Amino acid sequence: MKFKAAKPIILASTSPRRKELLQMIGIPFQTVPSHVSEDIEMIGTDFGAYARELATKKAQAVSKDYGSSLIIGADTIVVFDEKMYTKPESEEQATQFLKELSGKTHFVITGVAMYSDDQISSFSVETRVTFRKLDDALIAEYVRSGDPMDKAGAYGIQTAGALLVEKIEGDYYSVMGLPISKLTEHLRTQAYLSLGEGDANSDN
Repeated sequence: MKFKAAKPIILASTSPRRKELLQMIGIPFQTVPSHVSEDIEMIGTDFGAYARELATKKAQAVSKDYGSSLIIGADTIVVFDEKMYTKPESEEQATQFLKELSGKTHFVITGVAMYSDDQISSFSVETRVTFRKLDDALIAEYVRSGDPMDKAGAYGIQTAGALLVEKIEGDYYSVMGLPISKLTEHLRTQAYLSLGEGDANSDN
């Protein structure tokens, strides 16, 4: 499948997972890192708003140099018991996160923002993820692999972290980092995308 873009599309991220998802469905795009700090103040407990705000900041940061493009920003957070689980800062913290999430159901929330012509639209998608009861040996080996260290909640559902998951309720690809079905629907509705041959000047 291929899509044609009405204007250049830029993914404000260097995440290999988000890049892979856009490539998978044939959307023409380029990637530009946003260099936005993910350490912003959380006000209240509206985690969806927090994810959307950070996604918006990423899109706006890139738009300063690519004002004629459509900029897509995204951010994924993990929440359990009204606590946000960020990317772990150490193997010890990754181990702690996984032990706290073991046998429990948590929420993965991905916020998406689209910036074009000085206008922002955004949405967030919430998915319930239930972990199996994890034994210490499995946690230790997974942490030792290094896979948890660049991922919110200290796991990746598309990698060996899949072994931790018992079930999910919601959008699998949102847990990976980008709800591609809802994003594509939005882009088509707003006439940013149409079915057809993609732009050759892309990361595809």
